Amino acid sequence: MIWKRSAVLRFYSVCGLLLQGSQGQFPLTQNVTVVEGGTAILTCRVDQNDNTSLQWSNPAQQTLYFDDKKALRDNRIELVRASWHELSISVSDVSLSDEGQYTCSLFTMPVKTSKAYLTVLGVPDKPQISGFSSPVMEGDLMQLTCKTSGSKPAADIRWFKNDKEIKDVKYLKEEDANRKTFTVSSTLDFRVDRSDDGVAVICRVDHESLNATPQVAMQVLEIHYTPSVKIIPSTPFPQEGQPLILTCESKGKPLPEPVLWTKDGGELPDPDRMVVSGRELNILFLNKTDNGTYRCEATNTIGQSSAEYVLIVHDVPNTLPPTTIIPSLTTATVTTTVAITTSPTTTATTNSLRDPNALAGQAGPDHALIGGIVAVVVFVTLCSIFLLGRYLARHKGTYLTNEAKGAEDAPDADTAIINAEGSQVNAEEKKEYFI
Repeated sequence: MIWKRSAVLRFYSVCGLLLQGSQGQFPLTQNVTVVEGGTAILTCRVDQNDNTSLQWSNPAQQTLYFDDKKALRDNRIELVRASWHELSISVSDVSLSDEGQYTCSLFTMPVKTSKAYLTVLGVPDKPQISGFSSPVMEGDLMQLTCKTSGSKPAADIRWFKNDKEIKDVKYLKEEDANRKTFTVSSTLDFRVDRSDDGVAVICRVDHESLNATPQVAMQVLEIHYTPSVKIIPSTPFPQEGQPLILTCESKGKPLPEPVLWTKDGGELPDPDRMVVSGRELNILFLNKTDNGTYRCEATNTIGQSSAEYVLIVHDVPNTLPPTTIIPSLTTATVTTTVAITTSPTTTATTNSLRDPNALAGQAGPDHALIGGIVAVVVFVTLCSIFLLGRYLARHKGTYLTNEAKGAEDAPDADTAIINAEGSQVNAEEKKEYFI
């Protein structure tokens, strides 16, 4: 009896030690998140283990590994590490059906377990933009829809235009047929104008499975609009005699046809001097007759537009040197009593003497030339006056001598007196002019 009693005490003592050791053993696991198609690593650790076995089982409670022994025939499941303190396995090419709660068991008395939840992320499909039909007319209302499927959890869609996010959009989320993934769509409504032509509208899909690299879809807009026209002159201050180029700058979609130039509502008055080359109007030499309103018209399939330019030709600034003033000549009037016959030549000469500087006051393009001509005319006039005076002086002397000869040729004194009286009568008939 004494022996049996001591054996029982030893048995309970050993069981107590085993129980105390098992109370310090507990398996530790962590939840795992993996992208669909990736590889999941399931790890179970025990800090204090007295050679107790470890086991991994799937959500269906099928044993995957017992220590280092594979229990389920699945080529995707592999052993990573097996020891008394750790049991790690890998599941490759993870699918949505692999998601669930996995169990790590430590076979103590009683058996201890730890749960690890495997989350599989559904990767959203590349987004697609629908609703755009090219071309769109300026002022029309455009509605674009961006759609993506297969995301788990539901993806987020954002819109951008000119790198600026558009907030006022509609968002719709629908569960897929597998009841695990989602189809997400977003609709953008806006009214287009010519500034939207060539602009890229971007639909961006954000999801945690994309590793901070979002998926995008892009739609480049094509907007048709009427032309806009502007006339640009080659110089802001057109002057007479200078050339002028007027450029008709027209923008539109489709591209406007060759522009039409008009002046004051009609055709160009001088085609030889006003040459149209493409969108440019070249006026070769400006003059005052070119003043007026020039109009440029541009037309495409959407409509027509025009612009006007009022041309005012300015005078050329006077940059010539100051006019040289010739000093007036001082003339002396010589009075001589003579008897001469009036002739047109004498009248013309007299008129010239009255205003010898008449030409000097006229304005001309070459003042130096005119001054020289006036000087020559004055010189010739003075020479003519001098010669004419000498001629008249000689003529008067001859006249007095002939008067005296009338008395000398008489045969007697009576005849001489008669001849002298006749000479006086003739002298009275002659006219005298004073110069």
